[in-house]
Amino acid sequence: MNPQFHADLDTALASAATPGRAPAMRAYMRDQFDFLGVGTPQRRMAAKPLLKQLKGSGADNILLYASELWERPQREYQYVAIDLLAMHSKELDLAQIPELLELAQNKSWWDTVDALASVIGDVLRFGHDGMDQAISDQNMWVRRVALLHQLGWRDKVDTNRLFNYSLALAHEKEFFIQKAIGWALRDYARHDPEAIRLFTLKEKQRLSALSYREANKHLALE
Repeated sequence: MNPQFHADLDTALASAATPGRAPAMRAYMRDQFDFLGVGTPQRRMAAKPLLKQLKGSGADNILLYASELWERPQREYQYVAIDLLAMHSKELDLAQIPELLELAQNKSWWDTVDALASVIGDVLRFGHDGMDQAISDQNMWVRRVALLHQLGWRDKVDTNRLFNYSLALAHEKEFFIQKAIGWALRDYARHDPEAIRLFTLKEKQRLSALSYREANKHLALE
């Protein structure tokens, strides 16, 4: 642990906090997490100089800092950890995927899990190492990561995996899984709307109403 880093970060975030904002941020997250009251733009501006200093420190060190931040009580520290991982994702490789999935299972909610799915997608760099196992993991948030790891890949999306993963979890009643299926399909629809239209029409009886609706949100349905 680097006490100076954490002390400097504490000072930076305290200076960026908006008095009275924390209760509203906590309420938005259903009172699951404490907050300092720092908005996203302010947090990133405050932490960026400190995070930039860690460039070139190596994957193990990046993960160590992220894990330390994850243990801090206020939610902004988990967000800073994700900012750190995203900023230095090129220093990470497939060996860190299990550790990133571990973070997704700690203090889990859609905000951190979805951000970690994006980081994992950047680390995989159009690969799928570990995702075939993650899609059947007992932890719902890990399954959500597997569903979302291809977001933004456009023509690099493995459509067979996208469709197979969607159908593999289509029976689940969990809102966050149904929503993720629809989101993953809708994201690919921006690149190939016809493929999504055909897939969702074919599998309409298997997909939940929520997944189907989300997948076709921006498509003209007959």
